[in-house]
Formats: sequence, structure tokens, C-alpha cells
Amino acid sequence: MTTAAEEHGAPATGKRTMRALVVHGPGDVRVDERPLPVPGPGEVLLALEWGGICGSDIAYWRHGASGTAALSHPLVLGHEVAGHIAALGPGVTGLAEGQPATVHPARPVGDGVLPQRIAGRTNLYPHVRYFGSAAFTPHTDGGFSEYRTVDADQVRPLPDGVDTERGALAEPLAVALHAVGRAPSLHGRTVLVNGAGPIGSLVVAAAKHRGAGTVIAADLSADALAVARAMGADETRDLARGETLPEDVEVVFEASGAPAALGAVLRATARGGTLVQVGNLPGSAVTAVLGDLVTREITWTGSYRFVEEIDDALLALRDGVDVTPLITHRFPLDRAAEALSVAADPAAGSSKVLLRLSGRGDSAPA
Repeated sequence: MTTAAEEHGAPATGKRTMRALVVHGPGDVRVDERPLPVPGPGEVLLALEWGGICGSDIAYWRHGASGTAALSHPLVLGHEVAGHIAALGPGVTGLAEGQPATVHPARPVGDGVLPQRIAGRTNLYPHVRYFGSAAFTPHTDGGFSEYRTVDADQVRPLPDGVDTERGALAEPLAVALHAVGRAPSLHGRTVLVNGAGPIGSLVVAAAKHRGAGTVIAADLSADALAVARAMGADETRDLARGETLPEDVEVVFEASGAPAALGAVLRATARGGTLVQVGNLPGSAVTAVLGDLVTREITWTGSYRFVEEIDDALLALRDGVDVTPLITHRFPLDRAAEALSVAADPAAGSSKVLLRLSGRGDSAPA
């Protein structure tokens, strides 16, 4: 018979190990047994249930690196996660066992002091430990595991009515809300989102949530555009079928990260308009047509991760922003390699692929 604590996700008596999705090198991902973590002072033990696969997870699996961060030893993947609080470490207050929760995956490293001109913009700290990142050695393990200890101040309880499946998408929704916040007010405006992958489709939802009048989504994939429509896009442009970007759009979000798209996206931006770069561009030299940036006096601004918009994301989920159309596939943890393959394959018609992390193995692909 299970105890009440076990029903809320606490490890069963005598349990000493857990399963975790670990990348060992390019093309080498395994579900390993790891020691069950114990929360220390100021920490919380989370029993994790859902994890969303992100582009960085795919990059570590395919290439053994994401951007400039390269594996030097095995790494637990995953930074989009949610579950229930299983146990509290000494000194933790304001949280309770059994609470559903997600995680703010960033932890600044150093004294936390930023120049006054960017005070409070914690996403711009020069050194940040992020769940599932090889940027530091030792690496920062992610949350694609049955349990993980987390600093209590990184835990975000889910609002009433928000389940852990949707809670796992609070992190990418926060990225989208941060991007929308980097633009002028969207109230009543026409907005273009170029690139309708998971982040682009979430930018569509975030823009509508922030009052945009008409949102146009553009992509090369009909499947991606179908998701964008379900997420609130009023119009779509299928670039693979010869459709073109609209003209004179005041606010444009570039979410594809494709250098070849930059010329057309700048041309679509109205004179004196704003282009927010959400998609990650390569860290190496690229060829792009940028003349319109000058002659049309376009404001081109970057958007990187988020600050505390994960709290806004949870409120948006509570208030009815529906992220479920984004979820195209669900896999149990023991089929994680297949899940990564589906998430990485444009022909698979995937948007957000979720992993069931609880170990029950009771979810099949959607």
C-alpha cells in the first residue's frame, strides 16, 4: 500500500535509483539509472511528470553540442519540465509536498551585479547555469528524469486548473512572452511571425494574448502553419507554395533562425517598424541581404530566453491561453530516442514532442 506522500510523487520507501535521459555523445542517448537525489538545505525534490523536447536537446543528441556549448561528459537533457513536489529540504518554506510545479531553469553564476543600464535583465548575466546545458564543466543536468532536486526559489507552483502537461510548456511560452515584450505595444496592430515552429507558434499565441489585432504566420511547412492557425493565427502564408510575406508590417517576429530569410523579413517590415529576432542565428558568418535595415530605418532587436516571464506564462495558462494544439506527440521515457527522432524530423509533422517522465510508460504517441 502506498503512503499519502508516495501518491503525491515522493519516492517509495527503499528506492535508491531513478531513470534519466542522458546524452553521452553525438547520436548516443540512453535511459540510465542514476542515484535518487536527496534535497539539501533550501532545495526541493520534484517528481517530474512531463518534459518538452527543445531544439537544444536535439542539438546535443545530434552533434554533442548546442551552439558553443560542447559535451565533455554525459548530460541529462531537458529544461521544459513539470511535476509535483515530492519532498522539501531543510529550511524550505512557502511550498508543500504534493504541489504541482514547474521550474525556472536559469541560475546566474557570480555576484549577480549587472550594469545599471540592464539592471534586472537577469537573462543577460554573462554566466548562467541552465537546465540541460553543457556551457559549464561540470555540466548542468536537466530535468528529463524521474526526480530532480531544485533550489526552492526556482520552483514555480502551477495555478489551479493548470495541469503538469501544460505546465511543462510554461518555459517556452515564457520565451514567447519575453519576445513580445521586446516590441512596442501590439494592441490592435498587424503582426507577422516568420517561422511557425514551436516558439513561433507560441509567439502567435502570445501576440494575440497581448492584444494584437491580426497575426500572420509564415513558414515552409503546411503542418507547422496548421499548428499556428490552431494557436490563433488569423492568416498564414505557405512559402513552400510560392506565397509571399505581406508588406509594410509594423511589428515582425523572426522565429525561423534562417539567415536566408532575413532579407525577405526586413523587406516585409514597414518603414520605421520593428523586427524582433527570436530564432537563434548561427554563431558563424552568414550571407544575408540587410540593406533595408538602413534605408527603411528598421529597429532590429534581439530576444534571448526570458527574465521572470515564466510567471506571466503561468498566469496566461490559467487565464485560458491554450497551448495544447502545439503538442503533436507524446512518448514514454523508455522511447526517448524515438521521441527525439520525431522532434528532429520535419517530415514527421511534429511541433512540440512531450516525454512522460514518471516512468509509468502509459502514454503513446499522439
